[in-house]
Amino acid sequence: MRSIWNGAISFGLVSIPIKLVNATENHSVSFRQIHAADGGRIRYRKVCELEEKEVAQAEIGKAYEDADGSMIPITDEDLASLPLPTAKTIEIVAFVPASEIDPLQMDAAYYLSANGVPAAKPYTLLREALKRSRRVAIAKFALRGRERLGMLRVVDDVIAMHGLLWPDEIRRPEDVAPQSDVTVREAELDLADALMDTLGEVDLESLHDDYREAVEAMIAAKAEGGGALEAAPAEREGGKVIDLMAALESSVRAAQEARGEGAGEEAQVTPIKGRRSAATPKEPGTKKSTSTARKTAARKTAAKSTSTTAKSTSTAAGKSTAKKSTAKKSAARSAEKSASSESSATKKSAAKKTAPRKRSSA
Repeated sequence: MRSIWNGAISFGLVSIPIKLVNATENHSVSFRQIHAADGGRIRYRKVCELEEKEVAQAEIGKAYEDADGSMIPITDEDLASLPLPTAKTIEIVAFVPASEIDPLQMDAAYYLSANGVPAAKPYTLLREALKRSRRVAIAKFALRGRERLGMLRVVDDVIAMHGLLWPDEIRRPEDVAPQSDVTVREAELDLADALMDTLGEVDLESLHDDYREAVEAMIAAKAEGGGALEAAPAEREGGKVIDLMAALESSVRAAQEARGEGAGEEAQVTPIKGRRSAATPKEPGTKKSTSTARKTAARKTAAKSTSTTAKSTSTAAGKSTAKKSTAKKSAARSAEKSASSESSATKKSAAKKTAPRKRSSA
């Protein structure tokens, strides 16, 4: 990799010669400006206003524009002779925990390479000291005409430096947060937590620039004489009032299905300690516990059983009484018939006794 700056790290009285190398690169697809009517290139030419002619890059220098519009030329030699220890040196001023650095201050990233064999030993010493202390180094350095802040940390076996913005370059977030009072319910927080747990972690190496790939595919299709690619599905419209709970629940289900976990099932929420789960909200009037409900059901079953037994006993008793009544009636009828028969026989016998006997003739 080509170095963009040569200098040294000042570590107390230790000087470590280094080379500065860009740690990042831009993969964005670049476009040229053209004349839409005929496709001709639109170019920016550097023209001298006094001579009205184009000037080569080698003939271009720097200048500071004063308040009255006059130009004060500034050369590279002028900048190099500034009485600053950071002109060619990365001066370490402190070692602090990485947590003290606000990510908003992070700027461009660079790799620091040991410049030459003699630099290997002090370079390795600083690297190992940063590893063991689990801290980062705060430094000042000058690059591209200005002094900057930097943060040195270890990446694998290399010392990397992140440019930091000065504290006064970070704007205050005034009037950025919602101005109206908003209340977030515990159930909504539970669902948000469930969604975060479902999405889980991601391997950053698996992420890629979908937009750049789509642009490259479109360029390739047009270069082969094709037309525009098929339009992608329209994105969801924003700015509309939504049912937050329904949206969270749908998001949890979609994330679970995307990860192949419980597709088609209802979203399950694991309640956080001290919070009531949103998936099983407590409804008014349902104060009975499970054991109480079971006892109530058992009582109802026993009552039904008793009622059924009573009905069966009553029915059996009724049938038995009816049978006894029928038997009594039958016996009475038989007695009446028997008495009637006996009465008839008695009458006939009495009649025979009272009738006069006929005498026989001699």
